[in-house]
Amino acid sequence: MFTFIFRFAITLFVLSITGYVLVVLKEKFFLKNNIIVIDNKHLTQEDLSETDINEFVFKGQRLKSGDVIQVITSKKEKVNGVIIGAKKSEDTIHIITYDNDIIKCKIDNILRFKVVSKYGRFFND
Repeated sequence: MFTFIFRFAITLFVLSITGYVLVVLKEKFFLKNNIIVIDNKHLTQEDLSETDINEFVFKGQRLKSGDVIQVITSKKEKVNGVIIGAKKSEDTIHIITYDNDIIKCKIDNILRFKVVSKYGRFFND
């Protein structure tokens, strides 16, 4: 009985490690081909096509779609979310929050921001 449980545990461990390696390889493939995956069912193609810049420099930091940021606006509102992109003609950064709201922050209204995590940082260190 003990050997059965032991073999079963080893099999589950090997399967979980294999699954993890396959997910990492998929992310590496997407990053290599400049495909950004934002896993959110409330994000539509219209929202994505509304932005015209996917990678930009803001206040000395290089940002791109998929980065997780925290923004403090001039009204002292705190916004946490993932960058969708930016629209140059309107000077806005489009962010999808964890509440599935799409916020278009004007660059002039941003007091401070902090990059929580960079998209693909695991592979670019």
